Amino acid sequence: MNENKTRLKMRMWLELKEEGALFGPGTMHMLFLIDELGSLNKAAAELGMSYRRAWGRLREAEERIGRELVEHVRGRKGYRLTPFGRQALEAWQRWQSEVEEFARIRAMALFPEGLRPKS
Repeated sequence: MNENKTRLKMRMWLELKEEGALFGPGTMHMLFLIDELGSLNKAAAELGMSYRRAWGRLREAEERIGRELVEHVRGRKGYRLTPFGRQALEAWQRWQSEVEEFARIRAMALFPEGLRPKS
């Protein structure tokens, strides 16, 4: 019998009704890396993009949200999440985890054997 290789994969983002994507997994992953590495430059390199492109995406997200997500660390080169940025990242991580768990449970209940994602 073939081993079940089905997996659940989802991409989620929040949108403004008129303007489109507010932020999604790319922005949230960048925030995670900035938090982990303390550097937008290092986060950009990890994502395989230029510093300028990463900075632009970050500024665009902040403009759409209307709040700062990161702040410069005084006395050294680097960035850290603002308290709001940390709240946004933590809320995103919880939301993504909860939605994926719900989707996995529903897929297990709805799809026949062989199409169900691994638990």
